[in-house]
Amino acid sequence: MVRDPASKILDRAAFASSLAPPRRGTLVFTNGVFDILHRGHVDYLSRARAVGDALAVAVNSDASVRRLGKGPGRPWNAEADRLHLLAALECVDWVTLFDEETPRALIASVRPDVLVKGGDYRPEEVVGREEVLAAGGQVEIIPFTDGYSTTRLIQRIRTDEDPA
Repeated sequence: MVRDPASKILDRAAFASSLAPPRRGTLVFTNGVFDILHRGHVDYLSRARAVGDALAVAVNSDASVRRLGKGPGRPWNAEADRLHLLAALECVDWVTLFDEETPRALIASVRPDVLVKGGDYRPEEVVGREEVLAAGGQVEIIPFTDGYSTTRLIQRIRTDEDPA
């Protein structure tokens, strides 16, 4: 049975209280902007979900994206739309928004079994690593799918480049 994406979108308090231990199974956690959803994102999220029994995704708020300095006009998609698109993916079990510079406090409250980040990180650079390791969890780095990035996609759109 397909879950309604809206049922997977939790406010911060519900996300933290619903997912915090004790829980059944292995909870995987990741976070990011996920501005223009593309194949690289879907591959990454599918591989993250395969590491455990459920995948929780924290998404940067619009204000947080602007503070990150992702570029003019970013985010392209509003936070509610980004949440909905992620929640519509079968591999994603829950999504929530965070407005802070990093999701450290959210990670500390949920204490996931596995904290996952993309291939542009080294394990020692992952925010929340200490909290997850202290709780007996692990940190996994998932390589990027070559040729896919939001920056590259925006560049292609702006130059009307052939995708082949």
